[in-house]
Order: sequence, then C-alpha cells, then structure tokens
Amino acid sequence: MQFQQLQYFVAVAETRHFTRAAELVHVAQPSLSQQIKALERELGADLFQRARGNITLTDAGEALLPLARRILADTETARYEVQELAQLRGGRVRLGATPSLCTGLLPDVLRAFHDRYPGIRLLIEEGGSHDLVRELARGALDLALVVLPLPTPSPALTTVELLREDLVVVSSPEASKPGDGRRTVRIADLERERLVMFRHGYDLRELTVAACRSEGFEPDFAVEGGEMDAVLGFVRAGLGVAVVPRMVAARSGRGLRVTPLARPGLHRTIALAHRSDVAPPRAARELQRMLLER
Repeated sequence: MQFQQLQYFVAVAETRHFTRAAELVHVAQPSLSQQIKALERELGADLFQRARGNITLTDAGEALLPLARRILADTETARYEVQELAQLRGGRVRLGATPSLCTGLLPDVLRAFHDRYPGIRLLIEEGGSHDLVRELARGALDLALVVLPLPTPSPALTTVELLREDLVVVSSPEASKPGDGRRTVRIADLERERLVMFRHGYDLRELTVAACRSEGFEPDFAVEGGEMDAVLGFVRAGLGVAVVPRMVAARSGRGLRVTPLARPGLHRTIALAHRSDVAPPRAARELQRMLLER
C-alpha cells in the first residue's frame, strides 16, 4: 500500500468520479485508475462499485475511507512538524473553537501568540463541539476548544479543563428589563420572555433549552437559527433576549443590557482537546501552553 494510492482513493471517494479525481490530484486518469486497481489487489477487495459512471463505495471502501483520511492528515502534520524551525519561526496551528469562544476568549490569546511567533500561520475553524470532535478524530485539527461534557465521549481524545464560564442574559436597553426589573434573572423568568436562539448544533442552544425544560416549560423563540453575531444583532434590535457567555457579553460593546442569572445560574466548562494517539505539533503545543497559562 502506497501513500499516493491512498491520496487517489480519497480523491475518488470524495468526488465519486475518476476523471474529476484525477484532475484534483494532478495526474492522468488512466494512471489514477491503475493505482486504484493496484490498491484493490493489495487489499484483496473492491473499493468502488462502478456502474454506468455511478461510482459508490463498497463496504470495504467505507471501512478504509476514515483510516485513509487520518493517515493522510497525520502525514501532513508530520511534514509540518519536521519543517518547523527550532525557534518556531515557521509552521502552522490548526485550531478549532466554538463561535462564542472565537468572540470571547481567543482574540487576546491569539494576538499574544502572533506577536511572539509571527511566522506561524493560525488556521481557525469554527463549529459546535460535536463537529470539532469529529475533525480532531480524523486529523484535520491540532487542537480544539470544546464544551464539556463532550456530546459523545471519545477515548481517543485528551481533554484539559481550561475555564468555567458564567452565562448571562442580554437584552435591548430599550426593551423592558427581564426578570421584572430585578438585578438578576431566574431561569423561570425566561418563560415570560421571547428568546433569540442559536442554530441547532450550538452548545449554548442545548444548554439553554435543557435549563428551561428543567423548570417545566418550553422556551418561546422569537427567532432562531443564528450564529453568535446574528443573535447579538437581533437582541440589539429588540426581537428578544438571549443567554450568552459572560465574555461574549463583555466584548459585545454598546447596545446590550447584561443581566446576571440568579444562583445557581448557568455555567459551561471549556476544555482544550487533542488526539491522544498523536502529539500536537510543536507550534500547537506552544499555543496550548499559552491558553493554559492565560
């Protein structure tokens, strides 16, 4: 089995077309087809079903695809690791984070990291914890900031708790103050409010909805489906209130009223995760150190 054969196999699996796959990997289509056949002979199983131009994966192909992607990703990581200079003058870090953390926690840390290591490229991927865990597992990320507990526990990941953050209620200063004007808002008070709610897949959505249901009511959504910036914009416009992390509220600027939640309140635990079977590249380890020491 050759590295190049795995590249060709993944290209065909993703495009479901031999000619387009050949163009993607910059090789002649007959050469790509020959290498795929050689790989199938090596493995003793067909990887694709070829029927009138309709290319689909066989069971063997489905089993090989995630492994091949991981091997290719690990090889790419190894290449960057070897190429890095001892003084961290070059390289890259692929960091995943939930959108709220990109707004609240990361800007200051990434600025400090960039000031210290300007030659290192920072590649940021935003997503929910479920998506980030999947990307870590397949080798597409070096590190990820996720919300604990993980949606699906993964023994292949190592997590280190980073911080425990309070959630607060934000509303438009022109609207009535939630919680009948009290200094804090109870979860039960949200039953009388219309909520601006994040899209499915946001950890904040699941946490807020679960808290409302624990108080015996279903939240009333004024609008839902937004990303962080959209949710804050809708709240500023007076469409409803939202439950957001304190750091996000603190950075959101004017146009928002921030009200704490009454004890015990709502909190979320942020952790730094990486694959257990592969050490992060040196540049990623340095960013990990700065995050843990922030």
